[in-house]
Amino acid sequence: MLIGQLVTGLAGASILFFIAAGLSLIFGVTRIVNFAHGSLYMLGAYIAVSFSGPPFDLGFWIAVPVAAILVGCIGAVIELTCLKPVYRAPALFQLLATFGVLLIIQDLSLMVWGPEDRLGPRAPGLEGAVEILGATVPAYDFFLIAAGPVVLGLLWLILHRTRWGVLVRAATEDREMAAALGIDQRLLFTGIFILGAGLAGLGGALQLPKGGADLLMDLTVIAPAFVVVVLGGMGSLVGAYVASIVIGLANAFGVILLPQATLVLMFVVMALVLAVRPHGLFGKPETEEHNEGPAHAYRPWSRPVRAVWFAVLAAALAIPAVGGDFAVVLATDAVIAILFAASLHFLIGPGGIVSFGHAAFFAVGAYAAALIAPGLPVGGMELALAAAPVAAGLAALIVGWLIVRLNGIYFAMLTLAVAQIVWSAAVQWSAVTGGDDGLLGLWPSAWADDRTVYYYLVLALSLTTLLLLHRAVHAPFGFILRAGRDATLRAEALGIDTRRQRWLAFTLAGAAAGLAGALYVFAKGSIFPDEAAIARSVDGLVMVLMGGLGSLGGPILGGGLFTLLHDQLARLEHWRLMLGAAIIAISILAPGGLAGLSVLWSGRR
Repeated sequence: MLIGQLVTGLAGASILFFIAAGLSLIFGVTRIVNFAHGSLYMLGAYIAVSFSGPPFDLGFWIAVPVAAILVGCIGAVIELTCLKPVYRAPALFQLLATFGVLLIIQDLSLMVWGPEDRLGPRAPGLEGAVEILGATVPAYDFFLIAAGPVVLGLLWLILHRTRWGVLVRAATEDREMAAALGIDQRLLFTGIFILGAGLAGLGGALQLPKGGADLLMDLTVIAPAFVVVVLGGMGSLVGAYVASIVIGLANAFGVILLPQATLVLMFVVMALVLAVRPHGLFGKPETEEHNEGPAHAYRPWSRPVRAVWFAVLAAALAIPAVGGDFAVVLATDAVIAILFAASLHFLIGPGGIVSFGHAAFFAVGAYAAALIAPGLPVGGMELALAAAPVAAGLAALIVGWLIVRLNGIYFAMLTLAVAQIVWSAAVQWSAVTGGDDGLLGLWPSAWADDRTVYYYLVLALSLTTLLLLHRAVHAPFGFILRAGRDATLRAEALGIDTRRQRWLAFTLAGAAAGLAGALYVFAKGSIFPDEAAIARSVDGLVMVLMGGLGSLGGPILGGGLFTLLHDQLARLEHWRLMLGAAIIAISILAPGGLAGLSVLWSGRR
């Protein structure tokens, strides 16, 4: 059995390496965290299925390179149409554009191939099995094991023995210096995107004999791919190969040795490695990023801005009077979404701290409220709403102490690991959380059971929290936090403990997210593990970036608009396509977020 798991783990590692290698190359040159990379992997699988069978009948071995080439061409189209217009925008808004691409590809794949899973063809010549020490292992696994180092060797030759490869390595080491030396980065970016997309397509095509093709492949593979890239060290191909072997073997043997931890084992491995080597196995320290410009100035609100916000508040108060029950329910969802987005904005905007797993604290607050309220005959909701931000803040305090020493993508990935651990605990600790069945019947107290009354309660608590966050931004703490964000070394030279400030900001943001989670529980009457999943964290990022980072108005605008768009478009057949197109349009037309379209939002006349 151990031999079989060893071979299976190494074969899976090769597939993971193909995906991670492309992701690492794209990030190394363009600095784009490509959320749509899993979609390219999925396209590789579907295209190979189509060309290997009717009506083309090219066979598996011809369909594989065809799929890799076509996905590479699709990557070029994505880079030219969706990403090139936002290269000068802050890096996070490029990430937002890739999320829009992910949604579009999901819907287009559904339109072209339908909702049914596609069975993968056999690999001609490798259909049989090989017996090793009593274990029967598919022959195709040995081909995959051999393919990994072959692809790594070819990539090494391309990067070290060709002029184009030298330019790629130069841009990876110092993109600004490469541009100053006259390297045409436009062609370089397109070329590296073609290569990275082609590798993802190759991985999707080669895994067909082991898994087939389905519409969930993109989201299933993107988290492991990010783990491999971060574990190996951003931009390092050798690191990606070694890390893919580590994760592949951990997943293979985890099924036997630690079956209850299989959902989070790779994240635990990543966290342990980053605790010893903060930049991955073969990575290098990231250069300090600086957030400059008026979009992050956080100037005090002018009188026109105050007038606008009073008008917004008046409209929010009038919703129950002018709208029906559905309007009240939608407005409640929007206010909760705004509070969650504002908590994440407090990290990303003033703090310059990017979190990919902020849903962890939303879920901690939600489950804390769900577990406290039913046990009290009187005052359950009230105590739960008070305890939820405390529980989430305490969780953020502990997690922050462990990870605030990291920066950039390494910090972001550890927050994602934390969220996945919380999600796994919610799924598997069914005796407490209800598992996938969730916890039901969690409604407000009798005095707040009316939708309108509960809406006003949500509005009051959320508004109070927003004002506290706004005050924190403009208090001395906020100025110190922004000093550490914009010039870390200078701030530390002045005696500022930037880690402690980041730690405190992380704790405050976690507490605010926990309150949003508790309010969500009583609005829906239930809680499920999905509230800690990657999708919830991504929704928070999208809301923050759609609104903009330069003002508290950003998450308010982004959270409200995202909730409205999601509600309206979700009723349509191809809502992902339209939502993705809207997100990309915002990324291109308003690269500073919607709040940046007006000087009123930044507090300047």
